[in-house]
Amino acid sequence: MDGDDTVTAEVCKEGDIGDGELLEVMVAGYPVLLVRNKKQFSALGSKCPHYGAPLSKGVLRGERLRCPWHGSCFNIKTGDIEEYPALDCLPCFKVTVEDGKVFVTAKKKDLESSRRVKDTSMRCLLNYDTMLLLGGGVAALACAETLRQEGFTGRIIMATKENHVPYDKSKLSKQMNLKAEDAYLRKPEFLSARGIEMWTEKEAVSVDFQKQKVRFMDGSSQKYHQLLIATGSHSSYLKVPGADLQNVCILQTPEDSRKILELATGRNLVIVGASFIGMEIAAFLSDKAGAVSVVEKKEFPFQHALGPEVGGVAMKMLQNNGVKFYMETELRELKGKDGKVTEAVLSSGENIPADVVVVGIGVVPNSTFLKGTSIARDDSSAILVDLHMRTNIPNVFAAGDVVSFPVELLGWEQSSIHHQQVAEAHGHIAAFNMLKREKKGHIVPFFWTRMLGKSIRYAGCGKGYTDTVVKGSLEQQKFLIFYIRDGFVTAAASLNCDPMVSLIAEVLYSGKQISKEEAEACDVCNTPSLAESLVHALP
Repeated sequence: MDGDDTVTAEVCKEGDIGDGELLEVMVAGYPVLLVRNKKQFSALGSKCPHYGAPLSKGVLRGERLRCPWHGSCFNIKTGDIEEYPALDCLPCFKVTVEDGKVFVTAKKKDLESSRRVKDTSMRCLLNYDTMLLLGGGVAALACAETLRQEGFTGRIIMATKENHVPYDKSKLSKQMNLKAEDAYLRKPEFLSARGIEMWTEKEAVSVDFQKQKVRFMDGSSQKYHQLLIATGSHSSYLKVPGADLQNVCILQTPEDSRKILELATGRNLVIVGASFIGMEIAAFLSDKAGAVSVVEKKEFPFQHALGPEVGGVAMKMLQNNGVKFYMETELRELKGKDGKVTEAVLSSGENIPADVVVVGIGVVPNSTFLKGTSIARDDSSAILVDLHMRTNIPNVFAAGDVVSFPVELLGWEQSSIHHQQVAEAHGHIAAFNMLKREKKGHIVPFFWTRMLGKSIRYAGCGKGYTDTVVKGSLEQQKFLIFYIRDGFVTAAASLNCDPMVSLIAEVLYSGKQISKEEAEACDVCNTPSLAESLVHALP
């Protein structure tokens, strides 16, 4: 014991951990991650600050460590975050080697926490520059935090039409019984302490790009020096007779999530759309609603994003839990009584009892307030940006669900990708360029869906894939699937095969291509062998 708040402990022998290996050790009863890279030792917090994944199961490439669950990356020397979705860094501890024994020295308070918040500059009232960030999601949050971390001392304003600080939207469909505060990514006092102004219930209605001024719904306005548009997207609305009946819902906010849970408990729930929102809601409510029915015009769930193989597995999982699927049909009409929905009528002629209907049929960018301006948007109304998150308007940047950006894995084709990790990366990149520091986006999309206690992970961009290579067993729900375009892997998805998707994400991030033949040669039943074959692809 070195002092009241510091402890030194022998954690292993030098020969217990090989070069390039990860080992979880104990220090004063707390788990610590020991890493050996090029014969040098590092010690860090053992759990990912995002959702607590064991980093000893992660992927190490040089000084970069990737989380096995959701793809966050950290520098093993500094603990600094290098890739989202985690917002915080890892604590680092001192390592010494004496007589072949490895010792770790750490402060108790650092051992107790699995996260380290990055240092930031403070607000200086003499700096009159204003960064106005429209939107209260992760893109705006990552931008605000990066601005402070990189030394900006002027005014930062986040303005959102919602009445919450930024929260984890992915939990709205996966954990519908959470209070809004339990999903907060940052507490109000955290933002306040860093001089980040949070304007809630403040919806932008127009922007004057010449005067560099935004006008809000309440009649107020705000000038800016640099503007970030990160207003996200909203759920598409039903366009069928009866869509305006009571208890026809979309999932957009924590309040929506709680409302759907309360309405559906013990009653007949119909979900329109079998993509991520619809499937996750169906899974969560499968043992709470009286009956759950899913209506989808395609043959399989997730068919557009994950393909029929993964969609088929997900459908069987939910069917085994009592969810009924109506595939290759569409909702024609909603019927009701006393103003409330009672029945869903399908184009196939079938009628489904419906006390509650949840709509998950896609999203639309929140960019209507830009109509009539000279900002460039695509046919879906997404704002066009370059790799620096710049729009065609000087001093105006955009990020997250509201944008279409050049995607490296698609040969720089402009595309919209609605994932939390991508939005955070956008906000981070925008911040650097708002500060006139050149930074380009280099993003390998990574997302996950969780249903009935099982997570399907996905990395890359499979849009336009023409072939797949399936390793493992779809029937046994242990598989790795490669998505192939032009003879090479552009994306991968897995179930019960961690950390393979994180490993493939790291290969794609490195710029190394995986051929279809290499994918076919992988042995998913032999995880160490598969990992080794892919590691050889890393530069």
